[in-house]
Amino acid sequence: MKTKSFLLALILSVGLFTTSCSNDDNEGETLVPLEGKWDLSKTGTVINGTETLIDPVENANNCRKDYIELKLDNTINVGDYDSAVTACALTVQSGIYSRSHNNITTVINGVTVTQDIVNLTLKELKVKDAAGVIRVYTR
Repeated sequence: MKTKSFLLALILSVGLFTTSCSNDDNEGETLVPLEGKWDLSKTGTVINGTETLIDPVENANNCRKDYIELKLDNTINVGDYDSAVTACALTVQSGIYSRSHNNITTVINGVTVTQDIVNLTLKELKVKDAAGVIRVYTR
């Protein structure tokens, strides 16, 4: 009888221990990885409480989509296709990025920008900056 009681107490203790432990460090944070190449697919803002997203003007010249490439070593490449001088000329700027909970901070050419990660799935990254500008990237 003592063996059955001890075994029951042990099982209950393990069950209570595993259900009482949690990791509050990631509260509200999505754990989908940021790394990879993300194409700019929508831009917008919130107008009168309604989110309005449109196809980016940057993508209107029949060029490839502007993009961000986030690498494992916390470097970032920002690709911008522009037809002002020559058709679909690509300019790439490099910098660094960091993620803190649901924010991403980039530093490119000495300019620091922090954006809230509004949505992050395996196929979509939606960010919003302090001015309220929303950018949706897809992969």
